[in-house]
Amino acid sequence: MLSKRIFNFNVASLMAIMKRILMKISLVTGIVLLLWIVFAQSCMTFRKADTEAITQFKKNGVDISFNTITVSSRQLHYAQTGDNKLPTIVFVHGTPGSWDAFEGYLKDAELLQKFRLIAIDRPGFGHSDFGQALNLTQQSLVISPLFDHIKNGAPVYLVGHSLGGPMICRLAADNPGLFAGLIILAGSQDPAAEKPEKWRPVLYKSPLKYLVPGALRPSNEELWYLKQDLVNLSGDLSKITCPVFLLHGTKDVLVPFSNLAYTESKLVNASKKERIVFENENHFIPWTRFKEIKALLLKL
Repeated sequence: MLSKRIFNFNVASLMAIMKRILMKISLVTGIVLLLWIVFAQSCMTFRKADTEAITQFKKNGVDISFNTITVSSRQLHYAQTGDNKLPTIVFVHGTPGSWDAFEGYLKDAELLQKFRLIAIDRPGFGHSDFGQALNLTQQSLVISPLFDHIKNGAPVYLVGHSLGGPMICRLAADNPGLFAGLIILAGSQDPAAEKPEKWRPVLYKSPLKYLVPGALRPSNEELWYLKQDLVNLSGDLSKITCPVFLLHGTKDVLVPFSNLAYTESKLVNASKKERIVFENENHFIPWTRFKEIKALLLKL
């Protein structure tokens, strides 16, 4: 009888200890989860304060200014360097990202001699309603009024990297005859080259989205929209009549090299199509191939 009582006591004690341990684990897990949710809102934003950028550019002897226009309650923030009277190059970043993906171009002395340089924060990124993702058609509606705002009578060229590639194609199709040329850097225009990624809606349509850090949240959402965006864009690529330059690396694992041939085949009305292939190069050609891209821009 005594041994049975001792056994029952030991079991009860063990259960009580395990319960306390589980409660502590749950408490710690809850605190960690709460801290991550708070931290996730501020990390990996891929953006910097305008004041910080102004200071950095001044060290390079370059004046940079920032502006924000409002389009149907949406904000479009952009950076600008160079003379307002010169032809304009507008840079459009990929996903995630912000205007400063192209800061090396905006502070380049040779480019500044020939161009006014503008880089935007696409809707949902940087300081353009950060976190509120839109599809490409909706983004085009927000970005298009910018070109009236910066109009100076000189040619305007668009440069887009990665998702910025189909974005500038969408802009050109929606604004026929407005642009003097498109430069697509590792652009993702081919619907067939996109992976299904059916897990993406789970992340942005459920509370799990609060676990996704910073700019990865709107990036995840717009990458899901992109599947249908590219199908819609396919029939509109024929509306593009300006010269188009396609630059791509053969070893791009994020946006397959096949996008280059696909886009060429769809640009049936472009006044000029020129491809520049970088052998054994990856997706990050705006930075790894800065000299070659700059040389192309200077020839525009």
